[in-house]
Amino acid sequence: MHPEIDARVSVSVPTAPRRLWRAAVVGGVFAVVVWGIPRPEAIRPESWRLTGIFLAAIAGLMLQPAPGGALVLLAVTLAALVGGLTIQEALGGYGDPTVWLVMAAFFISRAMIQTGLARRIALLFVRRFGRTSLGVCYALALSDMTLASIIPSNAARSGGVILPILRSIAEIYGSRPGPTAALLGSFLMTAVYQSICVTAAMFYTGQASNPLAAQIAATQFGYSVTWTSWFLAGLVPGLCSLAVIPLVVQRLNPPEIRQTPEASAFASRELEAMGRLSRGEKIVTAVFLAVCGLWVTSPLHKIDITVTALLGSGALLATGVLSWEDVKSEKAAWDIFIWYGGLLRLGKALGEAGVTAEFARGVGLVLEGPGWVPLFAGALLIYFYVHYGFASITAHLLAMYAVFVALLAGQGAPLGLMVYAFACFANLSAGLTHYGTTPSPMFFAHDYVSLRKWWVIGFAVSLVNLAIWSAVGFTWWKLLGIW
Repeated sequence: MHPEIDARVSVSVPTAPRRLWRAAVVGGVFAVVVWGIPRPEAIRPESWRLTGIFLAAIAGLMLQPAPGGALVLLAVTLAALVGGLTIQEALGGYGDPTVWLVMAAFFISRAMIQTGLARRIALLFVRRFGRTSLGVCYALALSDMTLASIIPSNAARSGGVILPILRSIAEIYGSRPGPTAALLGSFLMTAVYQSICVTAAMFYTGQASNPLAAQIAATQFGYSVTWTSWFLAGLVPGLCSLAVIPLVVQRLNPPEIRQTPEASAFASRELEAMGRLSRGEKIVTAVFLAVCGLWVTSPLHKIDITVTALLGSGALLATGVLSWEDVKSEKAAWDIFIWYGGLLRLGKALGEAGVTAEFARGVGLVLEGPGWVPLFAGALLIYFYVHYGFASITAHLLAMYAVFVALLAGQGAPLGLMVYAFACFANLSAGLTHYGTTPSPMFFAHDYVSLRKWWVIGFAVSLVNLAIWSAVGFTWWKLLGIW
């Protein structure tokens, strides 16, 4: 969870017996893999133990018997003890540029939120488009899309910036949890949440595990994914989804209030109260534009995007917009540093040991058919809807991304299509449930929407996203030369 969660949202903490039970399940996963499943002859014993450690870590991220960072740190330690890695190799993920890219982007996002610039951007969209309930939804979705271009934490931008504004607008019209939820709040909670799942899929920095997918594509399959290439790939299908989804949700969960001139007036009052751009906001705006500009043009000047992000963070520190105390207190970033760097290295080690390729080969033998197209269609549906069993996009991606890409590539499918499809669809699938990614319980816990309605809307929107990204998206990617 992120610290920007509204105080009215309660977070459930597992009891001690539940934590012990979950820990036992995690240990059981390791035991079943290592001693219960026959080891393929092509895999060395230490690499098979590493497989058990990795899968147990994924189970731990799903069940959370302890914080994710603690579990991954333990997994890294065990990898050096019994998984065939040296301690230098096991800790190698913490020196990976992708990990530091995410860290630097978190620091920039903190400055955007701390100075009020992120909130100002959202209010500007609401003031411009917020005269109807549908317009408010589009305004908040476009705000999240803009912030997703550089803020890799969907919890920070969606839960910390978008959600408080959404709740305030709902309450202006007397829409609160309970009998008045249907006035406006229920529609906004469901439509905006479904939209932020799309914005997460649209950008390299749309969600913390997107750079991880890009890193897996590069290290295990030799396929380069850049900020610019992801931006171009996600732009057209993403905008189509953002245009259609609020209309679909409006049909399934119609608001009783359709005209919302007070929302625009609220945004105007809030912007007036904020006053002119502060010194900090001006500096952050300059850094934001410079970093995004250098990311877009990286194919021309060849400056690594991690260097660009670190330069942006350095500029904020040098100008005093960020203090070193701010950097040290960015708990979400340091938590991600531990589990992200650790899992990145473990996943890479499995690829180097041939575990991913061997598993994909075995699945391919079972699913061998007339060609890659029907296999891809079936695999994509399985990959998408298995997210009902995941409470984390990262856990979903780590458990299945490399295997499915390897499986389809081994059957002759275009590598670029597989890389982008499985990366983007992992984000889109988070809309299925009220626990699919970190912001989902934040939105759901405001209690504007029943569980049944949330799941029905999630399934209906999933069909829309599958149709749009498979038809429009795949066609667009063909035009871009991705496949």
